[in-house]
Amino acid sequence: MACRIIIVGAGVAAVNAIKAIREYDKESEIILIGDEKFYPYSRIKLTKSMLENLEEDKILLQKKDWYAANNVSLYLGRSVIKVDTDNHKVILDDESKFSYKKLLLASGAHNFIPPIQGIEKPGVYSIRKLEDIKKLQDTLREKEVILNIGGGIQGLETAWVLHQHGKKIIIVEFQNRLMPAQLDDKASRTLQRAIESFNIEVHLNTQVKTIVGESEVKEALTNSGDNLKCDMVVYSVGIRTNIDFLQDSLISLNHGVIVNNMMQTKLKDVYAAGDVAEFEGKISGSWSAAANQGKIAGYNIAGKEVKYSGIVPVTTLNAFNISLFSIGNVDEKQCSTTLTDGDDMSLSYKRIFIKDNHIVGAIIIGDAKKLPLLKKVIENKVDITKFTSHSMSVSELIDKLKG
Repeated sequence: MACRIIIVGAGVAAVNAIKAIREYDKESEIILIGDEKFYPYSRIKLTKSMLENLEEDKILLQKKDWYAANNVSLYLGRSVIKVDTDNHKVILDDESKFSYKKLLLASGAHNFIPPIQGIEKPGVYSIRKLEDIKKLQDTLREKEVILNIGGGIQGLETAWVLHQHGKKIIIVEFQNRLMPAQLDDKASRTLQRAIESFNIEVHLNTQVKTIVGESEVKEALTNSGDNLKCDMVVYSVGIRTNIDFLQDSLISLNHGVIVNNMMQTKLKDVYAAGDVAEFEGKISGSWSAAANQGKIAGYNIAGKEVKYSGIVPVTTLNAFNISLFSIGNVDEKQCSTTLTDGDDMSLSYKRIFIKDNHIVGAIIIGDAKKLPLLKKVIENKVDITKFTSHSMSVSELIDKLKG
């Protein structure tokens, strides 16, 4: 039966939901509401291509005429300020209202603003939207020294691109190692050596307290008393879900919108997917999870029951003349044993994490070709009892798995 489906948010979760809906429901009206003026685009290209000519048409998830062909009405540059779940309506920032039969919340997240004095000053940037890149590009040419706050994947990708364009880079990380969620101590040290080989400063266990400057950024003061001279600051220190507009609704919230394995909230006609969705107490925060969750939500909205079981997280970094990936669970405290190849002097490192005779995670620096095999083994929960022994190396195990 044809009905009206409203999707709040214009990212990959929303687009994949539309694709899934249209596989089984060609008739229902779909309204897509996005707070940016741009058609849905690939957000992961922002840091990787941040200094290129990022024209909207070159990074779109779908061509503009695809939406009309799929009977999707777009309301771009508009924000939903409230969801009236009692009356099945969404209210926009101009007070216009749209009724819905089913609602998908794919409103995503925003970058967390750290409690730093002066964080609001001109010359301080954070990258989340295409408009952020355009603002940064407008002033970057005249800058020489850039302070990157945050040693996670986005911060490091940003640092690498800016270094390649001749900027002096300083990286500050609050924790005691780079990419702490994806790497162990040795892998982080290996990555740090690679970064420092390009004369990039890395400050660990360091917190920026104050950004100094009036019309321009001059320096940053840290908790250890260092004065880091810089004329631009870019920060990336985590995300927070976009759920403020839902506070007065009947939708259950925690860190995000709480959903079950059908991406359904406690209200049977309301779903959530992507960075705004909280499944089993976790916000995925990854592009691949958002794409998959959007697809699952779309199928269930269309009446095809499909369950979400989570995905194996994968993080890749191709920068600083190394290739790195981290996949699955890389917390040794949650594993039975690990196998390790590599020493403290080389830029090659491999570690496999094993639990109950299954590979549950891996960190590889220097050989990205291993990723597809390890991903398949982890996802398929292959029993490796016959392949492994405590004395073998990571390379030997991988060779046996190939066979």
